[in-house]
Amino acid sequence: MPYFDTASAAPLHPVARQALLAALDEGWADPARLYREGRRARLLLDAAREAAAEAVGCRPDELTFTPSGTLAVHSGISGALAGRRRVGRHLVVSSVEHSSVLHSAATHEAQGGSVSEVPVDRSGAVSAAAYAGVLREDTALACLQSANHEVGTEQPVAAVAEACRAAGVPLLVDAAQSLGREPVPAGWSLLTGSAHKWGGPSGVGLLAVRKGVRFAAQGPAGERESGRAAGFENLPAIVAAAASLRAVRAEAAAESVRLRGLVDRIRAAVPELVPDVEVVGDPVRRLPHLVTFSCLYVDGETLLHELDRAGFSVSSGSSCTSSTLTPSHVLRAMGVLSEGNVRVSLPNGTASKDVDRFLDVLPQVVAEVRERLGAPVAAPPKAAPAGSLVVDALGKRCPVPVIELAKVIGDVPVGGTVTVLSDDEAARLDIPAWCAMREQEYVGEEPADRGSAYVVRRLS
Repeated sequence: MPYFDTASAAPLHPVARQALLAALDEGWADPARLYREGRRARLLLDAAREAAAEAVGCRPDELTFTPSGTLAVHSGISGALAGRRRVGRHLVVSSVEHSSVLHSAATHEAQGGSVSEVPVDRSGAVSAAAYAGVLREDTALACLQSANHEVGTEQPVAAVAEACRAAGVPLLVDAAQSLGREPVPAGWSLLTGSAHKWGGPSGVGLLAVRKGVRFAAQGPAGERESGRAAGFENLPAIVAAAASLRAVRAEAAAESVRLRGLVDRIRAAVPELVPDVEVVGDPVRRLPHLVTFSCLYVDGETLLHELDRAGFSVSSGSSCTSSTLTPSHVLRAMGVLSEGNVRVSLPNGTASKDVDRFLDVLPQVVAEVRERLGAPVAAPPKAAPAGSLVVDALGKRCPVPVIELAKVIGDVPVGGTVTVLSDDEAARLDIPAWCAMREQEYVGEEPADRGSAYVVRRLS
C-alpha cells in the first residue's frame, strides 16, 4: 500500500533502525555519570550532536536535542523572547507558519506581547519586502518556516534573514519540512527540526541557537542539554535521529531530482484527468516531494477514505477532515480552494508505478464522491428568467454550499445574482475560489441572521 504522507511522518529510515537497535544495547546508561557505561553513553551523545550539528551547519555546542519538534519551536520562541525582553515584546510571524509557531504567538499575545502576522500571496510565499516592513525597533524575534508543510512552497528565507540582520532582529527558522531534503537556508539565528519528518524516530526534535543570540530558557531549570530541554535524554532515539539525518542528506541530491520529476507528473496530470481541480502552491519554488490540489464539489474526508480503500495514504487540509470544521489556516491565508483538498508527499524510494496507479485511481474516486453528493455534471444553461436567487445552505457543511451554488447559477440571467446563506466557515474561502475558477463575480459577504450571505453575480 503506497504511503504518500511523509510530510506528516516519514517511514523509519533503515539507518535509523540500525542505529536505534545498536544504541539500545550501548546507550542505556546516564551520559552524565563518570563510570564506564556513562562514559560510553556520553560518547554516543556527543557523536550524535556533532553529526546533527554538521548537517544543520552549526557548532555542536549550539545544538540542543528536545523531546519533540513542537517543543523545540516553543522553547526557541519563548527563550528568544525572554532573552530580548529589554528590546521589546513584538513578535513577527508569517500567516502560514506551523501551528506550533502560531500557538506560541497566541500565548505571547495573551501574556501582553504584540504579534504581527505577515500575509502570503496565492502561492503561499511571503514577500521579503513586506516582511521587512513590519520589523520595528521593539521587535524581539521574527519567525519564518523554510518551506510550507501543507503546500510545499519555499519561503525567501535568505532575503528575510538579511532584512532581519539589518534591523538587528534574530530570525527563527522552522526547517522541519526541508531539513532532510534541501540545503539549510543561510542567515538564521535559531533553527528547529523534527526527526520523524526526515525518517528518524518520533520524539526527537532539535533546537539550534547561534552564539551571540540572547536566549533565556523558560520553565524550571534543568541540568541537561544546557538547561534547554528538561528530563533524561532518549539517547537511542537521538542517536538514530542523527544517523538518519546524515543518511537522508547524503541521498537528498539524487532523490530530490527523482521525486521532483514524479511530482511534476502529478501536477501536470491531475488537472487534465480530473475536472474542476486547483493545484495550489508555487510550481517552481517548492519542496521536491510534495504537491497539493483541491477538488470542487468534493467532501475531503470522504475522498481520503475512498483513496485509503483504493490503497493510498494521503492527507488533507479540508475543513471536513478537521475536528474544528474550519479550513486549514494555510489554505485560508492563501485564499485558495479548500474543499476536496489532497496533499501528496512522497517518501524516498517511491516507485514510478505507484504514482501511475494513483493517477489511474484518482479520477474515478473523485467522480464517485461527486456523484454521491449530487454535484453538477453539466454546464449551466445560457439564460434564465429569475434575476436573483437565494440558496439556503445553513447547517450544511463543505462542499454542499458550493454545490448548491453551482446548481442554480444557470437559473439567473447574466448579470443576475445568487446569494448563498451559509454558517460553514469554509464557505468564506470556497465560494470566492469557485467564482475565480468559474469566471463569475464574487460580489462579497453580507451579514445575515445566521451565518453569512455570500453574493455571486453571473458573468457568463
